[in-house]
Amino acid sequence: MKKIVVFIVLLFGIFTVSGQKKSRADRFFEKGDFLNAAVEYEEILNENGYSKPVLLHISESYYNTFQFKQAYRYLRILTEGKFYARDKTYDNKFNFMMYQVLSALGDYDKAVTYLTEYNKNNNASNFSVQDAISTIEAFKLKEDDYQIKEGAFNSDASEFGAVRMDSLIYFASDKYPNGLTDKQYRWTHRPFLDIRKIKVDDKNVPIGDSEEIEGKINGKLHEGNFCFSKDGNTLYLSRSNYDKGKKKFDSLQQNAIQLYKSEKIKGEWSIPQKLAFNDVSFSIEHPTLNADGSKLFFSSNMPGGYGDFDLYYVEIDAAGIFGDPVNLGAMINTVNREQFPFVSDDNHLFFASNGHLGLGMLDLFVSEYTDKGFKAPVNLGAPINSRYDDFSISYYSDTDDFFASNRKKEGDDIYEFNQIGEIFTREYVTQFEVRDFATERYIENAEVSIKDGQMNQLYSNTFDSIASFSLTTLPGNFEFTAKASGYNERSKPIKILEKEDQLIVLYLEKSLVTDSLTRTKKNEDTLALEDSDTNTNPPKVTSAQLKEQLLRDTEGPPVVEKNGKLFFELPPIYFDYDKWNIRADSKKVLDEFAKKLEKYKSVYIKISSHTDSRGTDTYNQVLSEKRAESTRNYLALVGYVNARRMKFQGFGESQPLINCKDKICNEEEHQTNRRSEFEIIKY
Repeated sequence: MKKIVVFIVLLFGIFTVSGQKKSRADRFFEKGDFLNAAVEYEEILNENGYSKPVLLHISESYYNTFQFKQAYRYLRILTEGKFYARDKTYDNKFNFMMYQVLSALGDYDKAVTYLTEYNKNNNASNFSVQDAISTIEAFKLKEDDYQIKEGAFNSDASEFGAVRMDSLIYFASDKYPNGLTDKQYRWTHRPFLDIRKIKVDDKNVPIGDSEEIEGKINGKLHEGNFCFSKDGNTLYLSRSNYDKGKKKFDSLQQNAIQLYKSEKIKGEWSIPQKLAFNDVSFSIEHPTLNADGSKLFFSSNMPGGYGDFDLYYVEIDAAGIFGDPVNLGAMINTVNREQFPFVSDDNHLFFASNGHLGLGMLDLFVSEYTDKGFKAPVNLGAPINSRYDDFSISYYSDTDDFFASNRKKEGDDIYEFNQIGEIFTREYVTQFEVRDFATERYIENAEVSIKDGQMNQLYSNTFDSIASFSLTTLPGNFEFTAKASGYNERSKPIKILEKEDQLIVLYLEKSLVTDSLTRTKKNEDTLALEDSDTNTNPPKVTSAQLKEQLLRDTEGPPVVEKNGKLFFELPPIYFDYDKWNIRADSKKVLDEFAKKLEKYKSVYIKISSHTDSRGTDTYNQVLSEKRAESTRNYLALVGYVNARRMKFQGFGESQPLINCKDKICNEEEHQTNRRSEFEIIKY
């Protein structure tokens, strides 16, 4: 019996050692070579089926290499417990990973359920699923504050961290400096990052090719995000920690990032020196100076923070001595990542985060600086932010500069932007007037009202002789209505912009009265003689006759009959993805339509807008309403079509021409579902 027990113990020991033996996939994973690790784990899963340790590692490998569809496949199996093990638990970080992956794939409804689970396991309170979805949708639906375009100097390599100094743009890149024989970083299978520069014209168009920054700034490993002092003679940079050609490792056995400083002496950059507050046991990275150069901000995973990476600053005294790192606190930092800070000339703090609620992976935020410190961060919204990583923003003027994103490829690209709106919400004073269309004089005893986009009344009043007033409101869409005795009542959709002292004038036309009240007796006699000559009155057009006329009229958009209803048949009104602004190609279509409506002034229409099935039901409903309203507003404001003749309604994805819920639709089929319809509801 004793021999049997010894045999069983020995056998158990053999299996334990065998089970602990690291696979080739595990070795790749531990070294940070996630691309090769994923390939090897696929082979293990094909041979042995779904085991928990392999699912954990393959999910993380695909996540770390931005292969989100594959990551979702294995994260779903993991989180649903469809693997061989009695213990179905897993680390909470995989719930957060699933939230990010689903956000990157555009499925925010599902994504937020995993964020809810993640927050619950972290004992986070006051989290509402519906509020989170509404907030995300608001980020996508907010008015654009930026116009963006891809940088003209992007290449096949990854580029980010662009900083413009005079006619040069500096940036970090993993471009092959010497050729395909260059040493590669295991994580990306690309060269290590270097700081490069390129000469550009005043429109940021390259003049020649990029080249490495001069001097001994670049080394054998990574040189990443950096910043210059105002005079351009001091350079702070993120750099892999190594000494005498050997890597230094932190407490997690990773090659940490440290901050270095180089000074330009007689036109040459000095050898970068480590800053005094670096520590071998953690990373300090992504430097940026405040407006007067008295504080250096950065990101770090040093102990004592709120999460993975937090934002900090150190004071710099007149002698250039650095103080102790100060954490920016829970208003800015979360349990996840805050990185890539940038401080504007107004001392507002821009940064990237995946801990604050956003559209996808890393999103860009800004925290307004006031006398009381930094305020709660504001998501910059689309188009700056996307479902993917958006980071490394900076300004070289009041309204222009760069950010980076991997929204179009696995690597990063630099994007230029122009700020066209106010980032921080505030109220503006707008002046309103009601005048006579013919004389342009103020209309006496005018009754006015202002309603917001939800038709809630914000203001109403009746004026004696001068119909003029001012109103302080937030920017947005409103309806301005006025009426007065002897005038036709008129409503006008208006847009209050982000600027002071706008003037909005509503012109009223005098109402038509009977001939007996407006014409002299002499005119009546003349008309009577004229009528006696013809003995007829101009014939009135009946509804049936007008219908026939509309159906026969081929000038401009034609009218067609469908299921007993009349519709104007227009070419497609195109909108950019996730947007509702009228595009230039659609303006031409609507201009022609406005001419047709002007021809038939007794025709009233209903504008119906439909989306495809991608996105949440709520989001698509709001988006379609905005598109329908935008179309109505263009016809009223630009085409001068009376707004009272036009109703609008958004139907979201509720009335598709092609059912994409039960099949995978191609882009052409989705476009068929994205449409606007113009029904004649009265004539």
